[in-house]
Amino acid sequence: MTTAPFFGYSRNALQRLFDWKIRGVRWIEIIGVALVAVMIVSVYAAKAAAARESSRIAELERDIRENRQRVRLLRAEVARLEQPARLENLSRQIGMAPVDVRRQADEAQLPHLKSAAAPASPAQPQAAAPSSAPSSAMSAGLFADDSSDEAAQ
Repeated sequence: MTTAPFFGYSRNALQRLFDWKIRGVRWIEIIGVALVAVMIVSVYAAKAAAARESSRIAELERDIRENRQRVRLLRAEVARLEQPARLENLSRQIGMAPVDVRRQADEAQLPHLKSAAAPASPAQPQAAAPSSAPSSAMSAGLFADDSSDEAAQ
């Protein structure tokens, strides 16, 4: 019996809360409208964030496709540049030729070759320059040939 007045009191308090009006509008309706507005704004913000992420994903996928295309083109370019016939033609243009079998040295001849190269030590830097010249000339030849190939295309 003691619980009946409590429920009666809480029922009256709850009824008064729901009936309480602010300028003719019940406050529970104001809270409901505010909650709906907050939900609308949050859904809009989530949708905008998802659209931004979607555009970013599309941009990354486009970049991946472009990079894959570049890789394919570079691999084709490497294959073209490494063609044996092209390299042989370039080496002949700059005066390079395969080493003659008779010019190869055995292990026993290596000390003799070293002693023959030792007296020419002051001239050795000059001798080294012509030996590096074919490689630099070859590099220059490669670039010159590549630019002429690209110009022809």
